[in-house]
Amino acid sequence: MTDAYEGASYGEYTIGFGARPAVIVVDFQKAFTDPQYPIGGFKHIHDARDETGGLLDVARRCGIPVASCFTGYWSQQDMPYWKIGAVRDEFFLDHPSMDIDEKVLDAKYDYVFPKSAPSIFFKTPLTTFLTKHSVDTVIVTGCTTSGCVRASIIDSFSHGYRTMVPESCVGDADIGPHNDNLRDVGRRYADVVTRGDVESYFEDVRKSNA
Repeated sequence: MTDAYEGASYGEYTIGFGARPAVIVVDFQKAFTDPQYPIGGFKHIHDARDETGGLLDVARRCGIPVASCFTGYWSQQDMPYWKIGAVRDEFFLDHPSMDIDEKVLDAKYDYVFPKSAPSIFFKTPLTTFLTKHSVDTVIVTGCTTSGCVRASIIDSFSHGYRTMVPESCVGDADIGPHNDNLRDVGRRYADVVTRGDVESYFEDVRKSNA
């Protein structure tokens, strides 16, 4: 059955991979991946972290740039008006929940930086990093699908990058918002693909650069 969006030509085009990819990893910090913290116990996010860890192993082996961020603030003075209690209480730069999860981090390889808003692009050094590496294709991973991941997808699109989202490498507190948001960005801004699709693409890039 054709829904209203499809009938109005949403999702009519596929973007496709370009020639020079990078992986961005949004907020796989301990606050979201360690159950000792208030919003760290969601299995869907844990599964996405594990999937992303595998994807990143391939990316690094193929020489693909990786940029990873975490959300954190110096004080209440520079924090926006979050409605999430755990963010207001714990998301400070000296808090241990700001650490990137070891399952997705290679400190000697990845470019790691803090962000202060939902999007990994907002007032961060990311675009300079992507320009330095002549990136045309951004692979979006991280959490949460309905929040910071979605914001990052939209900004990636807005900056003119081919934006690709491996479905198993993004996670949310609940599967419903995850599916709803992927369906929506997939008919507007990005290609929603599989982890296997991206890994095969990385291998092709590696061979072409050999």
